[in-house]
Amino acid sequence: MEKKQLQHQNEAFLKEMREQDPHFFEKLKEGQQPEMFVLACSDSRVSPSVITNMPLGKMFIHRNIANQVNVADESFTASLYYALKHLKVADILILGHTSCGGVRAAAEGNKEDALAPWLASVRESLGGAACEGLGEAASIKNVKTQMERLEKHPVYKQYGQGVSIVGAVFHVESGEIEWMN
Repeated sequence: MEKKQLQHQNEAFLKEMREQDPHFFEKLKEGQQPEMFVLACSDSRVSPSVITNMPLGKMFIHRNIANQVNVADESFTASLYYALKHLKVADILILGHTSCGGVRAAAEGNKEDALAPWLASVRESLGGAACEGLGEAASIKNVKTQMERLEKHPVYKQYGQGVSIVGAVFHVESGEIEWMN
């Protein structure tokens, strides 16, 4: 993808947003008040705002490989803290998806040095050695495990009173979202 194409796409976006609301960007500049914190996979096919058709400013999004809640992940912890303490989000969505390369790599035992520590956590969330052969059910199991991990996360325990946790799996093959609760 070339810079020229990105520029053209941005110009189309600007035109569309200004037609819908001439003051849209002035409002964005005033600050954000997202209603939801979203933990999603880094996969390029699964953009939370796009697949839910949500406008800018409605979701505070953190992404990592296989949408992991990991206490050792300083970036996730900081995002969760900011979302709960400062943005006062009402809900948290953990969004997984089918055909997840991170889940598949963990289930199949990928041992690449650069991925090994992260995939060990993913593998653990799938049930360790028993995760082989789970197929697409692994994505659902992974989301449910992350929901459980989030409930135990120190930042959520301290600042998440009254903040609901919702799980979902985006089916890349159909575009549908399957809700966990």
